[in-house]
Amino acid sequence: MDKQPILQVNNLGISFSQYTKGLHRVDLKVITNLDVELYEGEILAVVGSSGSGKSLLAHAILGILPDNAVTEGEIYYNGKLLTPEDMERLRGDEIALIPQSVNYLDPLQQVGKQIKITIKDHEHQDEVVSDIFQRYGLKKEVENYYPFQLSGGMARKVLLAMALVSDSKVIIADEPTPGLDEASINEVLKDFRDIADTGRAVMMITHDIQAALKIADKIAIFYAGTTLETANAADFEGDGSRLRHPYTKALNRALPSNEFVPVAGTQPLPNELPHGCLYSDRCPKKTKKCEVERPRLKEIRDGKVRCLYAT
Repeated sequence: MDKQPILQVNNLGISFSQYTKGLHRVDLKVITNLDVELYEGEILAVVGSSGSGKSLLAHAILGILPDNAVTEGEIYYNGKLLTPEDMERLRGDEIALIPQSVNYLDPLQQVGKQIKITIKDHEHQDEVVSDIFQRYGLKKEVENYYPFQLSGGMARKVLLAMALVSDSKVIIADEPTPGLDEASINEVLKDFRDIADTGRAVMMITHDIQAALKIADKIAIFYAGTTLETANAADFEGDGSRLRHPYTKALNRALPSNEFVPVAGTQPLPNELPHGCLYSDRCPKKTKKCEVERPRLKEIRDGKVRCLYAT
């Protein structure tokens, strides 16, 4: 029997209601057709540029989108379709978020106490906190700091610590590495890999594809609010010929370790999406059909791709 994903997102769409001049209400769709699957014991890296929908995906899974958001599609956890009540129950318990902003910390509580709340082994809380502070180069006195006393790098390490010491089955890390020194980045990536190897599932949301390739099992490529491809990390090795989508191949060529050739053009804005393939305006292999037909996600060579001509 095929292995079942612990977390599955099907055809996710997100719109925001806004009021324009004259108090005219408009619905701006910023996410269309996001699809991901996350398995226990694996790391899925969600890669895309700013505005591709990465953080919105995390917030949709946790049920923390703003009130003016309207969602479409389905989100499953352990095979069960999630309701808003399910999301609230799972949030912070079975599904943990490592957010980008220090604003997620309680401003009125010392950070050491906030980390200890997530540790169920009450007898060894002090030891666990001391150990992870030492690993991330945080001094003992930082435990007594309030969030406003933390530098940007320190705050990110505290947010990481809170999720990593928990017993959550799924960890969603939203841009976990910016602002960290190289040693801390490597320590964080190693921790993610160790966590996944114990059977937990990690979704790493990042724009840094090189960092993702160091530890991820699979890479999901987001573009303009849509999943264009999900590929095994091994598909990026060599010349990238095993990749399926033209955009993924272009990203791979743009890496400094490869040809270092920038991807021509820019990602379209949500209110300026092309009628057909979202990448058609930038794709060197587009046809007339690409300009009018929106491709569906299909399985090809142990991966998934949204392209009319992928083989």
